[in-house]
Amino acid sequence: MHIAVFSQYHTNPDCPATSRHYSLLAHLAKTHRITLLTTRTWEAQRLTHQYPWVPAGVEIRAAEVSYQNKMGVARRVLAFGQYAAYAVREGLRLERPDVIWGISTPLTAAWAAAQVARQRRVPWVFEVQDLWPAFPIAMGAVPTRFAQQRLFALEKSLYRSAHHILPLSPDMTRYVQQQGIEADKITTVLNGTDLPLAARATAETVAALREQHQLLGQQVVLYAGTFGRANDIPTLVAAAERLASERPNVVWLFMGLGFHEPLVRAAAERCANIRLVPPQPRHAVFEWFRLADISVVSFLNLPVLDANSPAKFYDSLAVGTPVIVTNQGWTKTLVEKHACGWYVPAGNSAALATRLRELLDQPQQLGQAGHNGQQVASREFDRQQIAATIQRLLENAAGA
Repeated sequence: MHIAVFSQYHTNPDCPATSRHYSLLAHLAKTHRITLLTTRTWEAQRLTHQYPWVPAGVEIRAAEVSYQNKMGVARRVLAFGQYAAYAVREGLRLERPDVIWGISTPLTAAWAAAQVARQRRVPWVFEVQDLWPAFPIAMGAVPTRFAQQRLFALEKSLYRSAHHILPLSPDMTRYVQQQGIEADKITTVLNGTDLPLAARATAETVAALREQHQLLGQQVVLYAGTFGRANDIPTLVAAAERLASERPNVVWLFMGLGFHEPLVRAAAERCANIRLVPPQPRHAVFEWFRLADISVVSFLNLPVLDANSPAKFYDSLAVGTPVIVTNQGWTKTLVEKHACGWYVPAGNSAALATRLRELLDQPQQLGQAGHNGQQVASREFDRQQIAATIQRLLENAAGA
């Protein structure tokens, strides 16, 4: 079977990114022909060269379209349009696929997949990574009512035209159903994590990392991910400074890049207990999560963000590090149900600092929560199992 994959952002484990589709494509390519239509956005950002850029058996066609988190709205829209135009053109040129897999974000990537599917008369499967256009609208990136209405109309048309829809969280699934889409057309496929890479974070490698970065005898709080506008980074920085004034043995590590990097860098320069860690390749990030006593997964207090399926949430639990979440959606429900983390309201630095102090004083509770999270990860977050589910759904779509 020939599968055409439309994804604007391809990464591999050498990159400081989740590399979800690298794992999924590697699984699919064992039994099917894969053509990936993407861009070269991330290729220059490889930090190591331990992995081939695409898995064996995957043919790549990549456009030269630049993109960065710090870009403004107009520049992002241009990048989205450039990729969509490229993907439609290349999708009409390649040998006719049996099924198309369109991956949003952005919504324009899914639109390109739908256009090619319609013209080539093949079914397509829609993977919903974020709720677009609800997310950019909530962030103020789509100011006019007319543009918002057009985007919502486009979203609903894509849901209707897709043979099957793959949201990345239970809350996303509920949202899609609320748009009038029948439940049997939707399958939740969690973002998940790479358990084989998580297993490489051994006690020995973590001990060496702790010594290398002079963290012996320190308790560690970790935020790893994008320092984006949606991630409530100012609240985390304020909480870290509160904690530093009371607990000199607690170090808060901020690992990543993004819009709020200058804010984090300034905090690290004035406070020795706050450290800015450069982005790490995918295959190394698990050692940092295991090094931490607790991690924080934060977003602004916006209902649309409650549905998010953040990679750092899965990665932390996979190595036995419990998580504090700040959104009120399905991640809050999960950590409370399985006793593998805690909820603190977004935007409340005092509450976050207080909760961290309480938890860091109870290492036994942290250890039990980490163990519980690791059990959940092994049962529900394995990307190999997720890949098998996606393969079955793509095969069913092609057969139909």
